[in-house]
Amino acid sequence: MNAKQLICLLGLFTTIPAAYAQTGLPDSIKVPDGHKVAMETTGVGEITYECRDKANAAGQTEWTFVGPKAVLNDRSGKQVGTYFGPPATWQAKDGSKVTGTQLAVAPSSPGNLPYQLVKANPAEGKGAMSGVSYIQRVALKGGVAPSSECSTANKGKQEVVKYQADYIFWAAS
Repeated sequence: MNAKQLICLLGLFTTIPAAYAQTGLPDSIKVPDGHKVAMETTGVGEITYECRDKANAAGQTEWTFVGPKAVLNDRSGKQVGTYFGPPATWQAKDGSKVTGTQLAVAPSSPGNLPYQLVKANPAEGKGAMSGVSYIQRVALKGGVAPSSECSTANKGKQEVVKYQADYIFWAAS
């Protein structure tokens, strides 16, 4: 193999989207065999948290997840849908949408939301979300609960935190 062929081959491997690779992801959030990537998106948005009483801990408070609101963009940066909740809902611009049930989370890097694997419910409407069986959340930036104080004095206060994540949609192959 000459140098030119090697450079072309290297270029090919560097342009393959990283999201297709399950290697390097925690086992708990890997999509089962027999599925292929149906769509890759980058969600850019915010997550709302509210200072609330801690469940089963009288007199204690904590930041509680209220819901997400994000734009879903394709790899070229064009908006292809939205993500919102509760319940967690991914909706394509064509109107098709899915909700899902969280199967697993795994720690990502400090200061970022965890990785996530969701089992999709059957899609509503025909379109991009038709046939989606799993959704993975990877490549995370931000989104964790606020570091500001949550106490009985500010119970009910809401804070919005910016985040970004890749949402990979999988369908049976």
